[in-house]
Amino acid sequence: MAGTGGVLDFQGKVVLITGAATGIGRAVAVAFATQGAKVSIGDINDDAARETLDLVKEAGGDALFLRTDVSDEADVQKLVSETLRHFGRLDCAFNNAAIAPKDADRRPVAQLDTAAFDRLLAVDLRGVFLCMKYELREMVRAGRGAIVNTASIAGMVAEPGVPHYVAAKHGVIGLTKAAAIEYAAHGIRVNALAPGWVDTPMTVALKSDPALEARLRATAPLGRPAQPEEMAGPVLYLCSDAASYVTGQVHLADGGFTARGMFPTDLVGKL
Repeated sequence: MAGTGGVLDFQGKVVLITGAATGIGRAVAVAFATQGAKVSIGDINDDAARETLDLVKEAGGDALFLRTDVSDEADVQKLVSETLRHFGRLDCAFNNAAIAPKDADRRPVAQLDTAAFDRLLAVDLRGVFLCMKYELREMVRAGRGAIVNTASIAGMVAEPGVPHYVAAKHGVIGLTKAAAIEYAAHGIRVNALAPGWVDTPMTVALKSDPALEARLRATAPLGRPAQPEEMAGPVLYLCSDAASYVTGQVHLADGGFTARGMFPTDLVGKL
């Protein structure tokens, strides 16, 4: 989906990003704007999303924000339709909105509260499905497009106590692969990003527990968390012509966690 000026040139392209108010979503939105893209932002955090909107504009990009609960089908449909009305096209999408398990909800399967299970899957899995449902319809009409869905290393490995999070992120990877093979013939590529430990508001709880953070650093091959900006490169790559033959894949950006194959088992759902 790159422009003619280079493999990561998105001049004239339109990208839709959910969960762009903070963290990875914000960093990716600004990175796309820096490369010339117009950015449509969907999030439930109005104030922080407007801050992202300002940062996108400061980076030279045109931007649109709509308050969007990705678990609400009407909200998602409106986000896509308003993006098309405002910008006239949709080239790329980064379906990134998600919530983390609450510590109070950490339970094995038989003890997990059903409402906690339903709420997390409504955002982390159903939300990705709804976004792809409406994004793909437009991309099929256009005959091209690139989608990246945010999974996690919890979509690759499991741990006790967060079965709802593990199920959701495994489900995101499954949806990604299913859509990739279903829509390849339409010129649409669908891939997933699987971050590990990234320093975002979702992982801020780690900083409040120095012992826990120290254990994580000790087992992290790179010895540190990623910054949100370090996730932008993989997303832009997967949306660009540099990845024109890449679809149905999971791009691990985990600092070597899964390559090592051993880390504290109580941490995956916090990443």
